[in-house]
Amino acid sequence: MSIHFKHFLLFGVLSLGLLLSGCVRSSNPDVERGSLFQFQDGYPEVRSSSIGLLSENDQPLINITTDIVLSSLIYSTKDEKRAANVSLEIRILQEDGDFTKTVRKDFEIESEFEGSFISQEVFTHNEVIEVVPGTFEVNITVLDQSSDRASSRTSQATIPNPENPQVSLTTIRLLGKNLELTENQYTPITTYTVPSKIDSLKMDFQVTNNEVEDPLTINARLIQYPADTSYARPMNFNNYSPSSLPYIGVDMRRAEEIDTNVRRLDQPGSVLIEFKYPLLERGTYRFEVETTDQDGETLYRARDFSVMSENYPSVMTARELAEPLIYLMDRRDHERMMEIQEADSLKEAVDRFWLSNVKNMNQARSVINLYYERVEQANKQFTNFKEGWKTDMGMIYILFGPPWYVDRYLNTMDWSYSYDRNDPQYNFTFRRPNLKNEFFPFDNYLLQRNQGYFNVQYRQIQLWLTGNILTNRL
Repeated sequence: MSIHFKHFLLFGVLSLGLLLSGCVRSSNPDVERGSLFQFQDGYPEVRSSSIGLLSENDQPLINITTDIVLSSLIYSTKDEKRAANVSLEIRILQEDGDFTKTVRKDFEIESEFEGSFISQEVFTHNEVIEVVPGTFEVNITVLDQSSDRASSRTSQATIPNPENPQVSLTTIRLLGKNLELTENQYTPITTYTVPSKIDSLKMDFQVTNNEVEDPLTINARLIQYPADTSYARPMNFNNYSPSSLPYIGVDMRRAEEIDTNVRRLDQPGSVLIEFKYPLLERGTYRFEVETTDQDGETLYRARDFSVMSENYPSVMTARELAEPLIYLMDRRDHERMMEIQEADSLKEAVDRFWLSNVKNMNQARSVINLYYERVEQANKQFTNFKEGWKTDMGMIYILFGPPWYVDRYLNTMDWSYSYDRNDPQYNFTFRRPNLKNEFFPFDNYLLQRNQGYFNVQYRQIQLWLTGNILTNRL
């Protein structure tokens, strides 16, 4: 399979650094949230989703989508062909029985790019595996044959017994369509985050009802939660108020109803139901489905997702490159820059900012590469209900880099950039107001600010603006 692509980046190509990240999946099995970006430097970056279904002739199936990020692979050139060789292994293990199955595939992925770059282009493989009714653990392992390094992801799929009269709802699958890349084809979205370049979204799920005399009513709705999307405030500002949205993160008590729908199923059997929506604005959403089984018990399924910036988690457009400059600019100057609507003019303003501070062109290129590399790494490590670079930890990571030491407690995290853990200037404490749980599945760590950080942040910004960040990180 051959995949060809080109990407424009300011001042050339940025280098990609991959760090280990966690997952957003909740412990609540009724709510699917996809995953964040689990990756490790030098290993293939893998994202996946699984859904259990019954075919038209009631054959139990597991539909598995695997995305492999192209920039995480190692390529070699042979006979003027640049390609990476990848092995994919899918293992199906029945949790409530003894059924197992393993599928192995080898792929040669071709690409035209030269050198390293930041890109979220993926190689996608869909696999449909015949199984038996039950609940399964799906283990996916991707091996880069050049580096002999592998990454794994695990998900779960449940398929009802077609001979059982019990009413069932499958996991909700989220799919997207980008008209620039595909004509009319929806492809599964394996992550919690959805780039805003997706033209439309589709949710599908399967309802099974084998009780002939008892029709089903399916209630579905799309809701949006108020969520903080602001930039992180300077380190010397006051701490967030407990009543503010940045402190709360997501106000899950004030859901706004975007759409509701009621469907009645009069025929027995399994039915695949689809809901389609045009491009949604930036925000945090939940699509939920509810019905009642023959015993009067409520069945509930939901899919949570968040619509992010256009090329998320990369930053590629002029506006995406301009926004993170908030951490290096006077806020009024940044507001004036963001008022520029024309893309070329905004790009020129971004270029002028860098070159007016870092006078040397070659040095400026290196500083720019480092800055936006950290922006993307912040997105991949700290994203919750908003872009990772907008979080407090994202701001500190961009300005200071990876912490030297990290100490974790129940709801507190300490980052140290000094051998002295008591050094007040280079030790930062983050606290999360809400503990992560099935109802609030986000890590919302907030920096404990104080006025003494003014000089610390000012000196760090000057290292960036003079280019000295390349030789003196702190």
